Amino acid sequence: MSFIIVRNDITKMKVDAIVNAANSSLLGGGGVDGCIHRAAGPGLLAECRALGGCETGNSKITKGYNLPAKYVIHTVGPVWQGGKKGEKELLESCYRTSLELAKEYNLQTVAFPLISSGIYGYPKDRALRVAADTIGAFLAENEMTVYLVIFDKKSFQIGSKLYADIAAYIDESYVKSVEYADPRRMAVFEDLPYGAAPAPANVPCDGAMVRRKSVSYDSPEDDLPEFSLSEDDYQEFDSTEDGSPEFSLPEDDSSKYASLEDALKHIDESFSEMLLRKIDENGMTDAQCYKKANIDRKLFSKIRSNPGYKPSKPTAIAFAIALELPLEETGELLMKAGFSLSHSSKFDLIIEFFISRGNYNIFEINEALFAFDQSLLGA
Repeated sequence: MSFIIVRNDITKMKVDAIVNAANSSLLGGGGVDGCIHRAAGPGLLAECRALGGCETGNSKITKGYNLPAKYVIHTVGPVWQGGKKGEKELLESCYRTSLELAKEYNLQTVAFPLISSGIYGYPKDRALRVAADTIGAFLAENEMTVYLVIFDKKSFQIGSKLYADIAAYIDESYVKSVEYADPRRMAVFEDLPYGAAPAPANVPCDGAMVRRKSVSYDSPEDDLPEFSLSEDDYQEFDSTEDGSPEFSLPEDDSSKYASLEDALKHIDESFSEMLLRKIDENGMTDAQCYKKANIDRKLFSKIRSNPGYKPSKPTAIAFAIALELPLEETGELLMKAGFSLSHSSKFDLIIEFFISRGNYNIFEINEALFAFDQSLLGA
């Protein structure tokens, strides 16, 4: 089970069935409909003539003929009339009846276009929301791989406010490093990733060590930063008589173990072990977790059967989303797989944006990742 957004020509998809956004006659037309009929050849039109058309919101199935897909599921989407003529319900029905047909024919892979978002005028962001919600609800109860095929970026839009909010969050958080050395002081500007261990940059001033909280500067004529610092910009450290900060190194635990073999006996919990523990603690079944994570059952079986399994970063994050872990626990789970979240990564910032707002809808997260040309979660 998985829901995957891809950029492709739907007539080139090698799946069990592609879905045709047809008109009610089923005899071909413009846009996706015309492309599918041309690629399939005259046999498709001949079979469609015998079907007697199709009502809006319903679906019918034919062979694929010259297409790589075995079947074509034809569905008739609603024409947008302002949203008060039952368009949403009819569009939901298009996806639902198409998927039920696929299930009836025991199909495992199905590819959809974004129905009604072309000449029928359904707003693309709303059409996308209906597609993701309806497909997601079906996949929560069924095993199937469903593709949403986008021909180009113009045909794909998430909500303008959501896009703007994410873009602003990225702009505000994206790592910016400026290093300036001065004989009297040095400051390193760095936005650290969430949960990072390094302390903020330190600035020596008047013989005492202080930690920079915030720094602003104006550039003089020679373009070198001239720092403007107020008393509120500093926090004092405890310091020694010579002005250097007091600190101690972390305790070295290696002396506890007589040998490397002994040390390896005390290895921490693995990613797989932590994941399975979290599933139990959350009162979830395995199926509930991997479906909510948009993960294939076979992949989950590998993770469950192999305590040392090392997932990809998108897979690890997908499980954190499924478990609805807060940022700190997400970081802990990622660490078990050898990863972390960083403000130097647009992908990571988008994940952080959603988690920090308590939005764990993996399909909505994937829509945003796709819109920003990032890898998708799960699958």
